[in-house]
Amino acid sequence: MESVSETKTALQSLSQDLSSVVERTGAAVVAVTAQGHLSSSGVCWRDDVIVTAAHTLRQTESISVILSSGETVAGTLAGTDPTTDLAVLKINSAKLTAPPFGDTSQLKVGDVVLAVGRGARRGLNATMGIVGVLSGAWRTWRGGLIDQFIGLDLVLHAGAVGGALVDAHGRVFGINTSGLSRGVELTIPVSTVDRVVQRLLEKGHIGRGYLGLGMYAIPLPQELKSALNLSADSGLIVVSVEPQGPGSKAGVLLGDVIVAVDRKAVGNVRDLQAFLEPESVGKSVPVSLVRSGKLLVVDISIGERRRRSN
Repeated sequence: MESVSETKTALQSLSQDLSSVVERTGAAVVAVTAQGHLSSSGVCWRDDVIVTAAHTLRQTESISVILSSGETVAGTLAGTDPTTDLAVLKINSAKLTAPPFGDTSQLKVGDVVLAVGRGARRGLNATMGIVGVLSGAWRTWRGGLIDQFIGLDLVLHAGAVGGALVDAHGRVFGINTSGLSRGVELTIPVSTVDRVVQRLLEKGHIGRGYLGLGMYAIPLPQELKSALNLSADSGLIVVSVEPQGPGSKAGVLLGDVIVAVDRKAVGNVRDLQAFLEPESVGKSVPVSLVRSGKLLVVDISIGERRRRSN
């Protein structure tokens, strides 16, 4: 049985270890402010590149970045991807270096983690908790692909959104956000951040594919499934066709029911989103549809969804 002194020593050691991890990680965590708005946190992801949560940037100009030294430098928005809630800023500072990154596939439910952020006024902050939920790849309500669902059992400090998730070894596993799920603090994993950062630095935006069609799911009658040898229980009925859009140019008509894309069944809009990733833009794919009880195949050249102006 441990003595009181042994317990005290263990707690002191744990306290020192955790504070050391926060201090080391904090050197790469910044505060991000836009004129007239509350601050959020950001993480140095590579030289002169800061990643933060996109939903916290209500303004794209007059952005300031406060470093761990207290110095304030100007931040330039390199691009945002609202579908994954990530934004990339460029700064000019030789005082920041990226932290060590971890592999989120090694995380386990129950792992002790720290959410490290930085406030514009109160400086470095941290919350300790555990990994509450882990699962596979998922899509946000805006259609963005997140490589892994990482739900946290902790509460973020005000302004800590956009900060780092850190383990006891000081490895950063991703960017924390409250903008992708109600009531659950989530972490956008390193692999997703890497992918989005690279594309935003190259193009300034994430090009999402689109067909120029309005659709919703409907059940397929068993007789029709049997007659046409269809595997899905539902399809996507076309309720609007954008003039001169990809679908219109391919000959898709109102009332057509899309049942497969690239020879894979699609029964709902989420199934379809898998074919509209950035890599799909410009590709021609065969689309199977039912028209007047017959199965037809048309080739649609996937377009790029127009970006909304700020």
